[in-house]
Amino acid sequence: MMRNRLRRAVATSSAGVFLLAMGAQATSAQAAPADSHIPSACGDRRPQEADPGSYGMQLDGSFRHPGLTPAGEERHSFPGGARDLFPATKGYDPRSYTEGPVKVEAAYRGPDFTPDYFHTWQNVVDFGGRRYLFQYDRSEARVYDVTDVRKVTIVERLSRSDVDVPYGENPELRDGKDWKAHDYWGASTIQWNARLKAYVMVQSFEQKRQVGELGDAPGRTKFENPEGVARLRATPGLKGFKVYRLDGPRKKDWKLLSTVTTDSTVANPLDSRPESTPQQGSGSLDVPYYIGEKYLFLAAAPRDDWGNTEVPTYLYSAGYQAWDLSDPAKPRKLGEWHRPGQVRGEEAEYRKDPRCGNRTSWMGARMPLFFPKPVEHGGKIAFAALGGFGLSVLDVSDPANMKEISHLSLPMSVGGTEADNVDVSQYERTGMIYVSGYPLGEDCYEPYKDVFQVDVRDPARPRVVGALPRPKPPAGAKFTDYCQRGGSFGPKRTGYYTSPGDPRQGLLPYAFYNAGVQFYDVRDVRRPRVAAQFVPPGYSPAVPDYALGNQTHGIYVEWDRKIVWVFTNDGVYALSSRLLGRPNLEAPRTPFRNSAL
Repeated sequence: MMRNRLRRAVATSSAGVFLLAMGAQATSAQAAPADSHIPSACGDRRPQEADPGSYGMQLDGSFRHPGLTPAGEERHSFPGGARDLFPATKGYDPRSYTEGPVKVEAAYRGPDFTPDYFHTWQNVVDFGGRRYLFQYDRSEARVYDVTDVRKVTIVERLSRSDVDVPYGENPELRDGKDWKAHDYWGASTIQWNARLKAYVMVQSFEQKRQVGELGDAPGRTKFENPEGVARLRATPGLKGFKVYRLDGPRKKDWKLLSTVTTDSTVANPLDSRPESTPQQGSGSLDVPYYIGEKYLFLAAAPRDDWGNTEVPTYLYSAGYQAWDLSDPAKPRKLGEWHRPGQVRGEEAEYRKDPRCGNRTSWMGARMPLFFPKPVEHGGKIAFAALGGFGLSVLDVSDPANMKEISHLSLPMSVGGTEADNVDVSQYERTGMIYVSGYPLGEDCYEPYKDVFQVDVRDPARPRVVGALPRPKPPAGAKFTDYCQRGGSFGPKRTGYYTSPGDPRQGLLPYAFYNAGVQFYDVRDVRRPRVAAQFVPPGYSPAVPDYALGNQTHGIYVEWDRKIVWVFTNDGVYALSSRLLGRPNLEAPRTPFRNSAL
């Protein structure tokens, strides 16, 4: 089965050993792409497919991962794998499992609870004594009343399904019943602003990462398709962020305060005319960092020449920008930072990375900076997860002049994303952060994605000191390794910093794709362990074939009510566990205003 590449984020891969696997296909003498911002410093070193005999089930019931794979999402069956174990359900396990102290309080399955099969963002707001959960991915969105965890109701549906366009054309360029052209619900942070006495929502706006102009197939990638690249460069639309005041849970309650471009070539970023004028760079990626006070930090490539990334269907290598949001109606840029090698003209540094030329690796940020303590409250450092470029520790005490304190090159993992998420919830107690990428291939056709324990007690000398244990199938499962269950296997993220209440010390709940939610006990940093797991069904006839492999791809933790919301390709689940504490399944005792500070 070939999954629809236009519906999913592109895979990354790194290649510390790629020259051993290239053979005659690799060359560094190919002509540079017509677009000068497409990297060509190392030519074409895309890895070949892995030898089927080099990976698969072992005699002891474990799985041996391939050491090197190119980007791609085709299924890669192996003897004893999901196609053999679950033939009646298209090679996916239809069962659900719970192990350890975890309870399913409610399950909501079906299209009303899956605005997008591959990925959604979430937020929580409180109005009038009731709690609302937002779930959305650009034009597809839902607003739920989750005051009673066991009786969730839908209060709004938003869609662009009424816009009919030819295959490959972007429907966001046209008006629909719920959205104007170029508008959608960008990945958001929502925090209480004391001056306005209202929630402020900052939404990221960027060019779609999956577009009809580019693809993974030969001749369709950015390296070989200058016409497609040129069309993307010429497409108008906002690349930046919007700031809203929220006076209620529905879209009609949003009040637009400002529209801002991250394009550094624009003279006035608050007046960029995005509906008619093409903008440079990536725009703001994923969830911005903002606590409702002065500073906003976001991941962005501010110009087209920030483009040294190998991923074949994406044009930008994002660094970071800092903004003054003292007045949400008039954001003011303070500064920006990138690692040497990300920008055209820095090819000498770029060539030092063994991923250079592999035409698969995501190089640069996807998420904003990760802060153990906000700058407004005395925080001085932040962690930068830069994909294949690794992990950097930044001095952010002066946001206008961010500086690198230290850098850590992480073990390479080909393919899948690298250095995507940093969990900082345990840092002040232990000095440990938890750094991970995530899988994009199916049937474990890529190296396993470890969650690295990184000791940063000395910010000038970060070092990998361990990894969280690999999840094991629960008792009674038909398989001995999650690679046999069908779909992707590996960590995604531990939720959001934009969540109510204080994260529990010693506990890390991870969304883990076909391994559901894994609850890690990290109280003893020398002996982390899985304390509980919830694994939802891996197959539903309601899910289209191209999305069956993308199972548990997100969680949102209400730390105040002790509830974990689980987001899958087939719906939403609400979990409780004594690991979090006694749950409150009714109205929160106090409204959520700002995330843990």
